[in-house]
Amino acid sequence: MSHSDHRGAAAARRVTTLAALAVSGMALAGFGQQALAQPSQMPVAPEWRDTAQRVAQAGVPLSELAPNAPDAYTVQRGDTLWGISGLFLKTPWRWPELWGMNLEQIRNPHLIFPGQMLVLEKVDGRARLRVAQGVGGEPTNTVRLSPRVRSELLDSGAIAAIPLNLIGPFLNEAVVFDDNALEAAPRIVATQEGRVMVSRGETAYVRGDLGGARDFRLFRELQPLVDPDSREVLGYEGRFVGTAEYVRPGEMRPVAEGKSVVVPASFRITSTRLEAGVGDRLSPVPQQEEVAYVPHPPASPVQGRIVSIYGEGLRAGQNQVVALSRGRRDGIERGHVLALWRAGTPAVDSTGAERVTMQLPDERHGLLFVFRVFERVSYALILTVQEPVSAGDRFTQP
Repeated sequence: MSHSDHRGAAAARRVTTLAALAVSGMALAGFGQQALAQPSQMPVAPEWRDTAQRVAQAGVPLSELAPNAPDAYTVQRGDTLWGISGLFLKTPWRWPELWGMNLEQIRNPHLIFPGQMLVLEKVDGRARLRVAQGVGGEPTNTVRLSPRVRSELLDSGAIAAIPLNLIGPFLNEAVVFDDNALEAAPRIVATQEGRVMVSRGETAYVRGDLGGARDFRLFRELQPLVDPDSREVLGYEGRFVGTAEYVRPGEMRPVAEGKSVVVPASFRITSTRLEAGVGDRLSPVPQQEEVAYVPHPPASPVQGRIVSIYGEGLRAGQNQVVALSRGRRDGIERGHVLALWRAGTPAVDSTGAERVTMQLPDERHGLLFVFRVFERVSYALILTVQEPVSAGDRFTQP
């Protein structure tokens, strides 16, 4: 790395603190490896800066600190803001309130590097975090040039608000359709050499209107998502099969005077969650979008139920995905943190003269993080949970 490169890296680190990262909205690419690998190129939206200025001025009351909150912590590779906040706070989603402001210095709020030391400050009954400063106002992990041999991590990527590796695959896979959305979609009509199923790198033949797209997702049968309370069909979840890319167009090929034969378009299977087969439907891969994940509770009370466990499981645990019975029309937003409740079990009071049948109260036992929202359904990641989660379990605001 050249002298100027080192200078640029040090400058980037000098203007980077966890404070601005946390309170600015943590704009992260929802999918696409290139976007995820280059957080320094992400724009700072005015609304994220406004949020930063609004919520992070005062810090949090000392009563909100975790019982064993450390006085300082050094950021490690693989950390997330959620995990770090859990070290300092009883309620990790309130991390925007923990960090102070420095927006005039911080030109890019998307970068916080492993190696930076975070110091907990307690003043006038409230707490904030700051990045420890070294000589001359530089972060303690600033690299100083000198004529000696040294090693440096080249991939010092920014840490994320939540474990993006857990939800990244689902941003393209977890899709809710209207009941007829795939009925007229392009479909696989034949496979390479007449095989029953095709895998990655093999060829499938497709008929239907491609609409000019070149990259497609493959889906199998649609499964209805039914509200456990109202029995309303909220949408239809497509079973994700994989992805395919357009190779060659189809045509009507003349075979005799006045007659022709259909030649389907050729596609190459580029990835598979399941083996693709005849009848699977194609849906264009949506355009990449920048997704701002700002963990926050709903502004008003909300309650609903788990509709289904994503995939084929009957129960789910930590870091698995579930479908929720509430969506955009119900005020659910991307980034909402929700509380999971375990239904109270039947019990009998036999301490008195008569046996009394009871129903124990519901108990809160986990947290959900909403990462994808449709009109009537949402998808959430189970962040923490004490017992397995099943369809029908209840959720509310935290």
